[in-house]
Amino acid sequence: MMVDIILPRNLEEFKAHLRDPLYRNSIYLLLTMISGAVFGFIFWIAAAKIYPQSEVGINTALISAVTLIAIISFLGLDQSIIRFFPEGDKFKILMTSSIIITFSTIIFGIIFILGINIWSPNLAFIKSNLLAFFISLVAFSLITPISNAFIALRKSEYYFYQNLLMGSRVLLVILPFLGKLGIFLSFGISSLIAVAFSFTLFYRLGIRTEVNERFNIGWDYLRDSFHFSAGNYFFMLLTSIPAYLLPILVLNVLGSEATASYFIAYTIASILFMIPGALSTSLFVEGSHGESLRRNTIKTLVAIFTLLLPLAIIFFIFGGFFLGIIGKNYVNGFNLLRVMVVSSFLFAICQVYFSIGRVQKKVKNLIIISLIIFILLLGLSYPLMIQFGILGVGYAWIISYFAGSLVVAIKIRKIIR
Repeated sequence: MMVDIILPRNLEEFKAHLRDPLYRNSIYLLLTMISGAVFGFIFWIAAAKIYPQSEVGINTALISAVTLIAIISFLGLDQSIIRFFPEGDKFKILMTSSIIITFSTIIFGIIFILGINIWSPNLAFIKSNLLAFFISLVAFSLITPISNAFIALRKSEYYFYQNLLMGSRVLLVILPFLGKLGIFLSFGISSLIAVAFSFTLFYRLGIRTEVNERFNIGWDYLRDSFHFSAGNYFFMLLTSIPAYLLPILVLNVLGSEATASYFIAYTIASILFMIPGALSTSLFVEGSHGESLRRNTIKTLVAIFTLLLPLAIIFFIFGGFFLGIIGKNYVNGFNLLRVMVVSSFLFAICQVYFSIGRVQKKVKNLIIISLIIFILLLGLSYPLMIQFGILGVGYAWIISYFAGSLVVAIKIRKIIR
């Protein structure tokens, strides 16, 4: 039955599949993520050639720290945009979320700067570049909620265009005036360009207020979405923080060169994570629009593993070659890459259920499962890193997601049977 749901038997069915919102959004999301990965691959090749490995390590830790601040600053509103956009005042939801996220980002950014000698003394040099840091931070923080608004509109092609502008960092990283912070600032400047472009698109799509109307914060939206936003906030913190905290942990324990090797291996492996990420996001969108959860869950699972398996085999066998293209010093991350490849299947199972839980608004279940993964991943990374180096992070990753997938597999089975 699963095969009948996803595999077209003739040309007409194939065309119908392409018109299916789940697949259409997924295709654009995958194209966006793949193009982002290609840009990222080229970007890190250029960065590795231009900058010493130690500076690559420092900048990757800084980028991870900024991404972490952004995630903390979302306050769950990035997910509420998807859940409440279909039936709410889109302009008010978008602007209210963007304003609150901007203020939140500035506050958490100040806290980060004030405590930087505690969190990561190696990044203290950023104090001499505060204006560039905060502009980049705010722009980077707005990218995700804006992207989610396009996705919620079932206009993922605009998310794709936005990502192409983000790819301009490939050109920016080679500009000499950016100096030591060239890697980080190229992310910040490209984010600023993409944000400006996105708001222009929203205006053209009609998501704007009338000239004679005064904009007011959407307090009704904030009240209605509070529990959903709050629950998703804690859930997203638990699932996202480890990925961005680990480079900082590796930097403090193993040094900048090990951080660079870890980050590059993780970046390549994250291409595999994009497949369940894209399809699960589409599952969340379609569920928010009231589409059949059971049918779309089956379609999502089959599509994920159909795409993931061949790509995982390629990465598992030829991953060392891809690492070598970036630089010969990064090939020592090949074993870590292989472990991350295996974990992608476990990651996929968890991602599908996370989307199901959001649709059903069972945020409590999401928090419990993500807490298990969070504790295992961060709790095991340090001791395993001491014993196995950066490979220990991979072991912690696969153990934690194996535990999580055991729990969610039971819940998914109840949905699809």
